[in-house]
Amino acid sequence: QVQLVESGGGLVQAGGSLRLSCAASGRTFSSYAMGWFRQAPGKEREFVAAISRSGGSTYYREPVKGRFTISRDNAKNTVSLQMNSLKPEDTAVYYCAAGVRVGASPYEYDYWGQGIQVTVSS
Repeated sequence: QVQLVESGGGLVQAGGSLRLSCAASGRTFSSYAMGWFRQAPGKEREFVAAISRSGGSTYYREPVKGRFTISRDNAKNTVSLQMNSLKPEDTAVYYCAAGVRVGASPYEYDYWGQGIQVTVSS
């Protein structure tokens, strides 16, 4: 079992930055690939970024490439998402997730945080 808790969301103006963090419980954090997803009102949950168990491989949704950076610290059981040059279309509830395999489908992840709101004003 893994419990995930996100932090760092909030309101920011377009062009600004936010850093989301996800703290994981349990001793097996390094056994899980980690992902970030987001869901805007009326839309399906979509993949944002993912990182392999070792942190050696990262993957991004095309529109966030070059703006967002995912990283993890296995010693601290945390995964982060640095978001720069934010746009109003980045507004959503952001979720971190843990799964056995890294992937872009939410069905590949077994554990989810409660989500945190990110709002980007124009």
